[in-house]
Amino acid sequence: MPTATITKSAMAGVKRKSAPVKNGHVKETKKAKVESKFAVRTKSKAKPAKKEKTPSDSDSDDLDSDEDGGVPLTSYEEEEEVAEESEVEDIPKVADGLHPDRAKAVSTNTQSSREAHAKQKQLAQERKAAKPLADQLARTKKIWERLRRKSHVPLEERKALVTELFDIITGRIKDFVLKHDSVRVVQTAIKYANPEQKRMIAKELAGTYRQLAESRYAKFLIGKLLVQGDDEIRDTIVPEFFGHVRRLIKHPEASWILDDVYRGVATKQQKATILREWYGAEFVLFQKGKSEEVTGELSEILAEDPGKRAPIMRSLQELINHLIQKKLTGFTLLHDAMLQYFLNAKPGTEEITEYLEIIKGDEEGDLLKNLAFTKSGARVVCLALAYGTAKDRKQILKTYKDTLRTMAADQNGHIVILAAYEVIDDTVLTAKSIFPELLSKDAEKQVENIVFSANDINARTTLLYLFQGRSKALFPSSHSSDLEILAEIDIVRTATSKKDPEVRRSELAKALSPYLLKAIETAAKDLVASSFGAQFVTEVMFGAEGDKTAALKAIAETAAGDPTFVQPETTEEENPEPASHVGNTPFGGRLFKSLIAGGRFDSKTKSVIPVVPALNFADILYPNIKDFIIEWATGSSSFVVLALVESDTFSKKDEVLKVLKAEKKTLEKAAREETMEQKAKREEMEKMAKETGKKSKYVSNIGNKGSALLLEKLK
Repeated sequence: MPTATITKSAMAGVKRKSAPVKNGHVKETKKAKVESKFAVRTKSKAKPAKKEKTPSDSDSDDLDSDEDGGVPLTSYEEEEEVAEESEVEDIPKVADGLHPDRAKAVSTNTQSSREAHAKQKQLAQERKAAKPLADQLARTKKIWERLRRKSHVPLEERKALVTELFDIITGRIKDFVLKHDSVRVVQTAIKYANPEQKRMIAKELAGTYRQLAESRYAKFLIGKLLVQGDDEIRDTIVPEFFGHVRRLIKHPEASWILDDVYRGVATKQQKATILREWYGAEFVLFQKGKSEEVTGELSEILAEDPGKRAPIMRSLQELINHLIQKKLTGFTLLHDAMLQYFLNAKPGTEEITEYLEIIKGDEEGDLLKNLAFTKSGARVVCLALAYGTAKDRKQILKTYKDTLRTMAADQNGHIVILAAYEVIDDTVLTAKSIFPELLSKDAEKQVENIVFSANDINARTTLLYLFQGRSKALFPSSHSSDLEILAEIDIVRTATSKKDPEVRRSELAKALSPYLLKAIETAAKDLVASSFGAQFVTEVMFGAEGDKTAALKAIAETAAGDPTFVQPETTEEENPEPASHVGNTPFGGRLFKSLIAGGRFDSKTKSVIPVVPALNFADILYPNIKDFIIEWATGSSSFVVLALVESDTFSKKDEVLKVLKAEKKTLEKAAREETMEQKAKREEMEKMAKETGKKSKYVSNIGNKGSALLLEKLK
């Protein structure tokens, strides 16, 4: 080893700052210790690289872990060995200017330390080898190390390794699952197991699932079994949680797997059994038989025995409050329990008032934010808005300040925004609190967000609701639950809100209109490129308040060009433009036809109810389609031209009729021949019939119906 260089100041004995001296004396031992430390620290050299562990070393070290917790770390013995080597290299030699006796003493002590640690390491390895299943554990971990790299293992080798793995663990799985390293082996076995092997593992672990759920690592094994297993495995695992729900939901590890089981895999009856335990000890001790159906609806339980109401409500509130105080507010099970309490609390009493205080009591707002993204939780927030005072509603809205955009696109969260529209009387507060956060305060991002929202099945409701109301077009069957919640709010708000609902809606629509009209003016081409976007534009034009001239002009300009043009098929990266002209799409034709008509069609009166003031879109559109009027009249959007001819406000009607008369033969041909849409539909039905071996029942009215109706106008 090269001789270390000692600085001149060190050899001369640099005076170091020392601790205060008591009574003018310092013990000799203290002085010697300081000198020794100084001698070692004056060495200036790079720290030796840590010795790299081999796979066998890693496996051996892992076997010594009996505790369920932690992750594999570098072994203590190796760290000590590295430290020893560093310490030996840092010892100055006699040539460095130290006394020979001191250098010899340090060297002797270091050598003894190395020998002692070598013996300790040997003893540790012997203890590991003496443990039960030591060889099997080591082998299974080598198999796991190979299997986890699926793409690097040939199929035949993988099958052989899985077979060997099951030969080792079968009958001994309980010995593997409570160690952080070996439980991964069992999870890998489940991953590659066939259904019978998975059932075997589940049966062998029966009776231990509650213990596994409380384990930091073994809880993931339960999730693996439930996700990849079948109904038999589910019915083996889930009942083991019955009778322990109140304790497990408070456990830092078990609570998460319990909620995953409740939310993801449990049957309706299993969910009811789990939820019932929140209602008190009685429902834990006296559970009904497996074959007997139970209900988790608190209203039904209280209807059978009203005398139990007080203790049940008290037990439910205590557990809810406990979890909220512990900041465990993300559980679906908690949200379902909170909804049951809210639905059975008596309106106008302290129960509602105190419950609202509990909900608002979470200063960070995590509870309200988590509630908004589950079905039951969103309903709880809607009821809180409906029952709350003006101050309560303002506080709830403030909590969602940074979350509104995410909520709008969520299948549950968007209903909270609709509820706020319906119950908050201060529409100025609603507009200032919601619209800038929902759409962004940046003008460019506003347009981007509106285009996104227009094409999102959830987010679009938060914008169009103020214009369309509760129409079937806005709330399809998949959103029927939204209408049920809104109907529920209607009943509650009669006692808590004062403003007329129609006035409230009109004021909010007026406040939202400038944002949407500006977006249509700026990004009309992007909006009309999709069915949802075209419908969005139509409804905004009919319902918005303010100057619509610029927006209507931008919409009309999207119709320019040849309506028969079809963009060659390319990838989205090569050409993000729409595949065809807007006039060559069914939704584009509906958009222009509706705007020319100037209002919504009323199915009751069988007539169009024009908006006020009138749009007069026909005169705005015509200059953009004038050069291709025949292509429009004979194409897929022929009804656009028919709408022009039938419009009472269109000033160029005679000019259009003159052009059509000159091309009468073209119209007659289009009225007779099969259109492109009809041909595509027929071919699709014939293909399906051929695949199924059945005769096609598709019957098409051959010819362009719009062209045929235009011919009648020319007579």
